[in-house]
Amino acid sequence: MMLQPLGETPSEWVMRWADRIAPGGTVLDLASGRGRHSRFLQRLGHGVLAVDRDAQALQLLAGEPQIETLVFDLEQGVWPFPERRFAAVVVTNYLHRPLMEHLRESLQPNGVLIYETFAAGNEQFGRPANPAFLLRPGELLDLCHPHLHVVAYEHLQVSLPKPAVIQRICAINKLGG
Repeated sequence: MMLQPLGETPSEWVMRWADRIAPGGTVLDLASGRGRHSRFLQRLGHGVLAVDRDAQALQLLAGEPQIETLVFDLEQGVWPFPERRFAAVVVTNYLHRPLMEHLRESLQPNGVLIYETFAAGNEQFGRPANPAFLLRPGELLDLCHPHLHVVAYEHLQVSLPKPAVIQRICAINKLGG
């Protein structure tokens, strides 16, 4: 396994819950950036669709087997996958509330949502500090209820990789779409 540069290590939360994804299922890595989660999930045998508005970041995934990339500004257009369903949707360090319902609806039956991002209280540590980019208390739980079965949820302060207040969830589509 190739070592990844500092800052390219997958989130511990994603690594912890990735085994809940159906073997060989396709994963949507939303706001994928340089592809740290795309590469990790690919190594687990999943096909991955990595989506980000940064074409240069996605170029780092060019030629990787089982990884498809899409340059798309999720905040400026319509949801690009109205009919497509995924074995999992993975989102870290990104929040655009108008997408939240689409994430849930994009899960196939028994599909897994693995989400982790900054939450209210993070402003004490720096960026992001704008409430538009910070989850409100319980917001990920509200997104999931009643359609997804919550496997794990946390709202806490962490010290690594840098001090932050985060909220994270792993939930499974129990209603089948």
